[in-house]
Amino acid sequence: MKNLFSGIYKDKRVFLTGHTGFKGSWMALWLKQLGAEVYGYSLEPAYSPSHYKLLGLEVNETIDDIRNYDRLSSAIKSFSPDIIIHMAAQPLVRLSYREPVETFETNVMGTVNLLNACRGIDSIKAIVNITTDKCYENREWVWGYRENDPMGGHDPYSASKGCAELVTSAYRNSFFNLEKYGKEHNILLSSVRAGNVIGGGDWSEDRLIPDIMKATNRGEEVIIRSPESTRPWQHVLEPLSGYLMLGQKLLEEKKEFAEAWNFGPTDEEAITVHRVVESIKKSWTKVSYKLQPDSSNPHEANLLKLDCSKAHMKLKWKGIWDTAETFEKTAVWYREYYENKKIISEEHLNKYIHDAKNHKVLWAD
Repeated sequence: MKNLFSGIYKDKRVFLTGHTGFKGSWMALWLKQLGAEVYGYSLEPAYSPSHYKLLGLEVNETIDDIRNYDRLSSAIKSFSPDIIIHMAAQPLVRLSYREPVETFETNVMGTVNLLNACRGIDSIKAIVNITTDKCYENREWVWGYRENDPMGGHDPYSASKGCAELVTSAYRNSFFNLEKYGKEHNILLSSVRAGNVIGGGDWSEDRLIPDIMKATNRGEEVIIRSPESTRPWQHVLEPLSGYLMLGQKLLEEKKEFAEAWNFGPTDEEAITVHRVVESIKKSWTKVSYKLQPDSSNPHEANLLKLDCSKAHMKLKWKGIWDTAETFEKTAVWYREYYENKKIISEEHLNKYIHDAKNHKVLWAD
């Protein structure tokens, strides 16, 4: 495990924001397995049960708000990290309609706070800022968005993430300028965008997979409000492998990688919500659902895809698990948790790495 990504993360000091969240907890698990020293900065887990707490990882941490600049800055300075991975966010579209101010404060000013706190800290060599595919100005095209397409956002969440990308670009140009790299500063800054991410351990509200799993555990029928919405679906480990690959390049001082990147599945993995539920049901037959389209729901994009050609060509990154395996792994994780009280995250991580080696991907060599 510690030889993955050319062994770059062994003994590296990684400052990980949002480590108590769904994606952040999986990232913390993988980083620990890679031999990194992880310092987490996040709020307490928002939901119970919590994947992060179920993992029982030994991680030094500060439990606080990313909007608290003084506390955040102090934590970064005292830890003296080699790399920052910024995952802390308000990540929900529907919640952003109810709490727009909190969403913008967290996702925009939280990013400003983090990037500003990194200025002048000599130990930091790399920053990877995680945003979302929803940062793009979505015209619901049938083709994927490229990294140089305009930022936008219909809802507060999407707009806040578009703003976070603009903040990242501004800090890269103003304070972490590539022409001044190695002269006035030693930090390489990238941003990354991924599509719909699923997997075990997500209990967020108003998300398809958690809604299905929680309803199934209660023996209830889950209501599917947008059955024909089409999304690109990928297991959480897929984009994390891309983030870690990118972090490796930045730690290797390859400044040509200090820019924006998409990490998503192929076009074939973009399927309707209805098909997702049917696929989940194959691996957990207790799943019961009812299609009940609701036009009164807050606006969410019906079609959103990423063009990941850049990551495929320049990083040599590619996905490992197709949709069938992604849904099977996800359903089995929850089934094992609810029926047998087993946490199989590490087992899935090991299987993913095994399959990556069989696919002869670059980071697994």
